[in-house]
Amino acid sequence: MSGHSIVSAPGADAAVFADRIERTRRAMREQGIDVTLLSVGLDMPYLTGYHAMPLERLTMLVLPVDGDATLVVPRLEAPRVNHLPGVFDMAPWGETEDPVALTASLVTASSSARTVAIGDTMWARFLVDLMPLLPGSTYRRAVEVLGPIRMRKDAAEIAALKAAGAAADRVAAQLHGGEIDLVGRTEAQVSADISARLLSEGHDVVNFAIVAAGENAASPHHHPGSRVIHRGEIVLCDFGGTMNGYCSDITRCVHLGPVPGDIAEAYAVLKDAEAAGVRAATVGTPCEGVDRAARDVIDAAGFGEYFIHRTGHGIGMDAHEDPYMVSGNTLPLEAGHAFSVEPGIYVAGKWGMRLEDIVVATIDGPDPMNHANHDLVVLDV
Repeated sequence: MSGHSIVSAPGADAAVFADRIERTRRAMREQGIDVTLLSVGLDMPYLTGYHAMPLERLTMLVLPVDGDATLVVPRLEAPRVNHLPGVFDMAPWGETEDPVALTASLVTASSSARTVAIGDTMWARFLVDLMPLLPGSTYRRAVEVLGPIRMRKDAAEIAALKAAGAAADRVAAQLHGGEIDLVGRTEAQVSADISARLLSEGHDVVNFAIVAAGENAASPHHHPGSRVIHRGEIVLCDFGGTMNGYCSDITRCVHLGPVPGDIAEAYAVLKDAEAAGVRAATVGTPCEGVDRAARDVIDAAGFGEYFIHRTGHGIGMDAHEDPYMVSGNTLPLEAGHAFSVEPGIYVAGKWGMRLEDIVVATIDGPDPMNHANHDLVVLDV
């Protein structure tokens, strides 16, 4: 997206990026990795502040365990880079040069390159061309190195998540206040309205704006379309974007007119389940414990078969990243882990509902990034 040009982490300066690179190198040493190669994706901006455009022209951060980091970048893209000397060197390449060969030469010049960590989102075309130039190397996923580091948000990152969450809360308050017309409009029209409001509240990019009415709300990732919203329906709105490099994500539901008994009963359970998941989000609790806390409430009320997804996902520079609140994930929460808590109940062909907040685990307990009304707000239309 064009919105991902030169974006640095809030408050991040050369010292912040240098510290992140040093922590990455420590992890590389611990894991026996000689060099890490990062192309398109969010690991590169996390370490350098620069978002590579997804082009057929290669951009690559070459990070050896010892020696200087170098950003291989198309010469015509180099002016977009906020170069941080002392953090990384620049290696611009011209249109008639081979950037893959340049990358390989930097790798072999600074490292034995026996073990190479590759960014998860690197295009296969570049890796396929690179591998013959590094004979004898073995390859690992760079997420094994950077995942644990990026999971632990620092104070500036948490402040950015709070600001993004507060902006999303303001849009949710507009929804609850009846400021967003629903009845008689299509889901797509309402989605566009919510998107515009996110931008007006300070977001740089809208990542998604799910609007699902009635039976469509039973599809967790429903794509808003031409369906017209009517009185007497539940409307699920799940929206978020990127603000100063960090993401928001919130889900709230409203009901258009009096709430039927079955929906009121289910929503009361959902609200209790979401609160239980947030309360469980304490340092030291396994990620699956957060999932279990929310799921137990829904199971006990007899709605277990209608909760069809994990309870949450990590969030930060990416809308979905580690850690995941799902059964089987025994990773203990650490201070700085940021993630969603979003249980849902979905009855196919009838209705669905979800309630979502972003939470950061801290030594003082769970710190929600969202505070918008958690009730099923009734709009008397």
